[in-house]
Amino acid sequence: MKDIGMHKEIVQWLGREFVFLSCEGAGGATPADEMEGIFARITTELQGEGLSRDQIIRTRLWAVDRTSRDLGSDVRAKYNVGQARAATSSYIMPGRFASAARVSLDLVALKPTLPGPGKIIVEKVPPEKPISYLIIDDLLVLSGKTVVLPTLSEQLDEILPRIAGILSEAGSSWEQVVNVSCHLHKSQKIDDLRKGFAKWVKCPLPRVEVAAVEGYSAVGKLIEVEVTAETFRC
Repeated sequence: MKDIGMHKEIVQWLGREFVFLSCEGAGGATPADEMEGIFARITTELQGEGLSRDQIIRTRLWAVDRTSRDLGSDVRAKYNVGQARAATSSYIMPGRFASAARVSLDLVALKPTLPGPGKIIVEKVPPEKPISYLIIDDLLVLSGKTVVLPTLSEQLDEILPRIAGILSEAGSSWEQVVNVSCHLHKSQKIDDLRKGFAKWVKCPLPRVEVAAVEGYSAVGKLIEVEVTAETFRC
């Protein structure tokens, strides 16, 4: 039986096979209940592809408001443990929902092609809900990077050098980046985003996504940047 509210794509990319899932909450008394149901459903869907939550490399939480975002994030943190830890981000965007759901989850899972112990997970110092980044199958996946500063320009001036430092630490660089997803506050201009990237990123990027959102994990954020790259070992 088809799971209403679940969308799945199998994608061949970068010589690897990825599973993309998008699942909207259904029938929960609270946003937390909805997120519990989402994790039950995605676990079943992954098992059908011969995978488990250990192969998830990125999750993106969507919510209709801040309360729903916070409750959904707490549930996600319960499952985002051990080898199931993945790069994470979260956004408030009520117009994205096609139903009465209050939370939804996008995820990317990877079918590894290289032998090895699985994910190398690098935590923030001190550890927080989001990891700093992970490496699996010579693919580098960063959690969404944000900061609270007065202007978009100031936020990019902090975020993009920080990402460059993480890329270098992990054995990569902007030249090895394969995808950048920018979630820009709807009040901001995309031309200002382009100017910020032009200031700090001096190489062409093969793929840049920009989406408008209404909110993040904290008030005052204007941009969250998600980066995926290959390492020099590829």
